[in-house]
Amino acid sequence: MRRSHPRPAAVAAGVAAVLVALVAGVAVGPVTLPPAGVAAELLNLLPGVHLRSGLSEREVAILTELRLPRVVLGLLVGAMLALAGGCYQGVFRNPLADPHLLGVAAGAGLGVTAVVALRHAGGTEGLAPTVPVAAFAGAVIAVVLTYLLGATGGRERSPGTLILAGIAVSAFLAAGQTYLLQRNIENIREVYSWLLGRLATAGWHDVLVLLPYAALSAVVVLLHRRELDVLSVGDEEAASLGLHPQRSRYLLLAAASLGTAAAVSVSGLIAFVGVIVPHVVRLLTGTSYRAILPLSMLFGGAFLAITDLAARTVAAPAEIPLGVVTAFFGAPFFVVILRTTRRGAA
Repeated sequence: MRRSHPRPAAVAAGVAAVLVALVAGVAVGPVTLPPAGVAAELLNLLPGVHLRSGLSEREVAILTELRLPRVVLGLLVGAMLALAGGCYQGVFRNPLADPHLLGVAAGAGLGVTAVVALRHAGGTEGLAPTVPVAAFAGAVIAVVLTYLLGATGGRERSPGTLILAGIAVSAFLAAGQTYLLQRNIENIREVYSWLLGRLATAGWHDVLVLLPYAALSAVVVLLHRRELDVLSVGDEEAASLGLHPQRSRYLLLAAASLGTAAAVSVSGLIAFVGVIVPHVVRLLTGTSYRAILPLSMLFGGAFLAITDLAARTVAAPAEIPLGVVTAFFGAPFFVVILRTTRRGAA
């Protein structure tokens, strides 16, 4: 049975997960901060709130300028990847659909590899801020190429055609990236440190870069999430209900791809979040995307923030790449989903 809106208990659980991830992510690190003091200092960021946190000026600076931006970035990136994953799964009617399906990962990887290679070839170290720009541009170009390629066989682009086009574009861009790495083998370590995913940030810059794209993507997808429920019954039935299936599908994919491209540009390639979170939410709340998508944003943000906490503390003082940690949890989960899907289809 479909639930048209998320249950209050589910929303409360999602908000609680975000708050726990926020406090834990800010409190735990090389300098341990008391959770009560962290919570009080976070409340002090609200207008009109003035509480005694007991933290020193140094501890407040660590909280607000170092840890809080990273945790907030993790919440935003996780929310975008989970939202996009749920949207892709609804559009393609496939629980294994991933935000990187249309070539976003390959395009972003090629963009970063190109800018790193050009920076070293030019003999300058001042182009590091262009890495997110190159990743975003590469991801957007990849999605555009996928849409154009998907239209070459005719006017109507079916979900299956778009998937095949995305595979072809990803293979082509991955070949270009491999060529650049081969020609600039001394830069492989730098490129792979980005490709494996990270949320390292020294301030609020990355958060401010991602925020407008995340807000636009979330607003568009959430305002049209009801259309995913209509699309799930099939294009003919959706059209008989007054919906334009192709137009809705392209709008949702464009918005989800924009959010994914922006998230990838500041975090690197982080896999499986868009598969794990929406699928778990679907199992807990039902199949209506009016409930799945907003809850996926809450739990996706909390999941990635907690995963990042594990990545930077499990092997401290070293830091495990975030993409490795999400893959550690995601790969077995992906296999479980695949086996469950096959049994259901048998």
